[in-house]
Amino acid sequence: MQSSTHDVAISATEVRKAFVADHEAQAEREWACLTLLAEHAPGLAPRPLRREDGDRPVIVMSRVPGRPLPPRPLTPAETGALGAALRRLYDVPVEAVRDTGIGPRRYDGEALAGVLVEWLADDHDLGECHDPALVGDALAHARAFVSAPPLPEPRTSALGIADLNPANVLLHEGTVRLVDFEDGGLSDPAYELADHVEHLGSRLPGVYDVDALPAAAGLDAEDRARMAAYRPLWAAFWLGMLLPGNGAWRRNPRGTTEAQAVHFMALAGRD
Repeated sequence: MQSSTHDVAISATEVRKAFVADHEAQAEREWACLTLLAEHAPGLAPRPLRREDGDRPVIVMSRVPGRPLPPRPLTPAETGALGAALRRLYDVPVEAVRDTGIGPRRYDGEALAGVLVEWLADDHDLGECHDPALVGDALAHARAFVSAPPLPEPRTSALGIADLNPANVLLHEGTVRLVDFEDGGLSDPAYELADHVEHLGSRLPGVYDVDALPAAAGLDAEDRARMAAYRPLWAAFWLGMLLPGNGAWRRNPRGTTEAQAVHFMALAGRD
């Protein structure tokens, strides 16, 4: 369901991102997002510098300072800096986003459940799991959940980055900058934050605090409740990613699938 879409070359001042040959849409999306942010939130993300013609879509952007977030819980100050960066992103005028032609983010709130209905229906050999019965039970509940998910009505009210893998968050002298907008687009901050806290790369090491980060990003009580309602959907997504034969299964130690099964069941009220 997910795969590498680009190669990155970094120089002292520039970053050259070469996309897979048939990923023109991702390149267009990233270029449009970076152009928009350069105007409405300068300094939040790299500046788009130029595009290169050839067999593969290529974007060249400025190199921004900072190191990716480490695999540990953020400090309160770091959470505040990330929340402020996300708030700047969400405050980009939605009319300006629409005027650029940027569409919904990848796997937006109206699409993800339908995608998961098809994806989770695939057959998997659960015999490779440590606890096939646990994973099978969680998978059955996930299939039922995504077929009729009790989700809030999506609100396409902001520009979202979509992929807030900690590697895409650069921290430098107390300031956060964001990179990798190839999946970004119109979204809902509550949906975005649900995605971010459920991302396996952030959740397993506990990088993002599920209460402090949305508060730092300015979500009110209603949006925090909506965020909580979206979290089981993203937990089901990662359960699917962790099934035998899929990408996260290959990248993570055995037992991660069982832990995700337990996590999904708890969020979905099945514990």
